[in-house]
Amino acid sequence: MTSNLQATTTLHNGIEMPWFGLGVFKVEEGPSVIDAVKTAIKHGYRSIDTAAIYKNEVGVGQGIREGILEAGISREDLFITSKVWNSEFGYETTLAAYEESLKKLDLDYLDLYLIHWPVKGKYKDTWRALETIYKEERVKAIGVSNFHIHHLNDLLEDAEVVPMVNQVEYHPSLTQKELQAFCQQHNIQLEAWSPLMQGKLLDHPILKEIGEIYNKSVAQVILRWDLQNGVITIPKSINENRIVENASIFDFELTSEDMERIDGLNKNERTGSDPDNFNF
Repeated sequence: MTSNLQATTTLHNGIEMPWFGLGVFKVEEGPSVIDAVKTAIKHGYRSIDTAAIYKNEVGVGQGIREGILEAGISREDLFITSKVWNSEFGYETTLAAYEESLKKLDLDYLDLYLIHWPVKGKYKDTWRALETIYKEERVKAIGVSNFHIHHLNDLLEDAEVVPMVNQVEYHPSLTQKELQAFCQQHNIQLEAWSPLMQGKLLDHPILKEIGEIYNKSVAQVILRWDLQNGVITIPKSINENRIVENASIFDFELTSEDMERIDGLNKNERTGSDPDNFNF
């Protein structure tokens, strides 16, 4: 399935998306984010995930341009994701938000554009705008983020295009099995944000024990578990050693027993907001 850092999965519209990428949530605009993106590209990452609300799209864009030059690759070799923020929801405002993201990133197109949160009463018009951009071939794929099953059902009632991706909080304390089964049924690819639960799982005794078997860190065990569960993952780091370490997960495979042990750690526990109860 995933034999190396450039391995991809095929989304339901035929677009190839890397299984593994760099997330830049809470990475400061400027040198921090520029260097993180360049470092990731240098070490073989081909997927970068940002969002309007992260306020670092300009730096991400610069990191992409410099990273491409240094690595001797082209823009087409990369998979770039951004997201429309809640305050821009609505048909016209979403169209404008997309253009604004492109301008900041200094790109001609995005590979994936997501609705960031399921804002009640507003995400359907927003989705219509994403469908327009998609039909006009200005974006390769469109999707949602933080959508529960009932949000997806509601969206699918009127949608002309089924979302290609649903990016959600996903880690061993929040395994989202029902949501994943629903997404698989509808050919929606699940993607994990905060796969390491913002570092809260790195001292977990069972995960440490499993890591010792393979001579791998807890982070590597979790990220490998993501991939073996068929979930795309985008861990965030600005540290070069960590960026390399996170991606060094293609030389081992967890047994089905280990996978079950990790699945068994689920507590339905979130580090972020519940998509049914957020106020931003």
